[in-house]
Amino acid sequence: MSDTPDIIKESRAAFARLDLTRVPSPCFVVDEVAIERNMKILRDVADCSGAHVFLALKAFSMFALAPLIGRYLHGVCASGIHEARLGAEHFEGEVATFCAGYKEDDLREILLLSDHVIFNTPAQHRRFRPLVDAARAEGRQIEVGLRINPEHSEGWNAKYDPAAACSRLGTPISQLTDADMDGIDGLHMHTLCEQDFAPLKRTWEAVEDRLAPWLANMKWMNLGGGHHITRPDYDRDGLVDFVSTLSARHGVQVYLEPGEACALQAGVLIGEVLDLPENGMRLAISDISATCHMPDVIEAPYRPDLLGERDEGQAYRIGGPSCLAGDVVGDYIPAEPFRIGDRFAFLDQAHYSMVKTNTFNGVPLPALALWNSETDDLRVLREFGYDDFLTRLS
Repeated sequence: MSDTPDIIKESRAAFARLDLTRVPSPCFVVDEVAIERNMKILRDVADCSGAHVFLALKAFSMFALAPLIGRYLHGVCASGIHEARLGAEHFEGEVATFCAGYKEDDLREILLLSDHVIFNTPAQHRRFRPLVDAARAEGRQIEVGLRINPEHSEGWNAKYDPAAACSRLGTPISQLTDADMDGIDGLHMHTLCEQDFAPLKRTWEAVEDRLAPWLANMKWMNLGGGHHITRPDYDRDGLVDFVSTLSARHGVQVYLEPGEACALQAGVLIGEVLDLPENGMRLAISDISATCHMPDVIEAPYRPDLLGERDEGQAYRIGGPSCLAGDVVGDYIPAEPFRIGDRFAFLDQAHYSMVKTNTFNGVPLPALALWNSETDDLRVLREFGYDDFLTRLS
């Protein structure tokens, strides 16, 4: 396989060339060149291993890039009715839908939109099997999956660990019986989050013997997401060998569902300095809200990188315009001391931040823009206003 580029260095060098004043503020800007770079890496893995690779829409749903993504990946995975419809209407390839709990009316539509429908428990499968049978009788080519919990945890944060104690995601493998596999075409196992290959290998080694008898009658094994495949230090050779061996040994098609890896280091969130008060340290009030625009900063928590950040100099605590006292992104030293009206950008914001935005406190949503770092072409795809806030209320 080809070497993985250092996407962190590439991303910083590319966005350093972007004039931040060319878009409204705040604004997410996605580099289509970086997205295609990630797609090529994922396609390389697919071609070398035989895996089918899906985009996880929960992480990146920018359907303006669907034609580009469709040239490289085999389809998308959805987490419910709206994402299933988005995948079926705008993206190429298969649609695989998993939901922790289906509503009957939603599932009727999901069965019309999806190629794979994955249930969280055998009980949900048994309850809704007549709907699946009816859809098949009408000509729908639907394959049914069951999500398992391997009861082997590799998570670094319990909130993002589907195998944590008392998890609601997947049926614990110790509870499954042969009867639960009746009518199941494939198994689904998603236990990782932003991780390398080694945790996947250890997880599989912990469950393979138990799964082997069931896989003998299955069409596929879906290994979910959380694989940081496009990261420079990811062991892609190890993944390729693993997928190839698994597929050959058990006679199943292997699926991977990366989300973050599809848009890793491919976008920024641009903001503007609104005020520069002091209270024990220099503060920078901006139009970027951690709670509204970057909720994982508070929920994970984590500290995003600032474009052009320095190790020494005048530090500022950057926070948002909302009334939440904790609406703070973090402390940063910009390339030059801030002035009111200055633009700045947080790096690696194409995944998750874009899909998790909200309008708490009436804070406006960021605009969405698409940029080509090679040609410098830039398009503002959408701006949001009062009506977008109003229509969520009553």
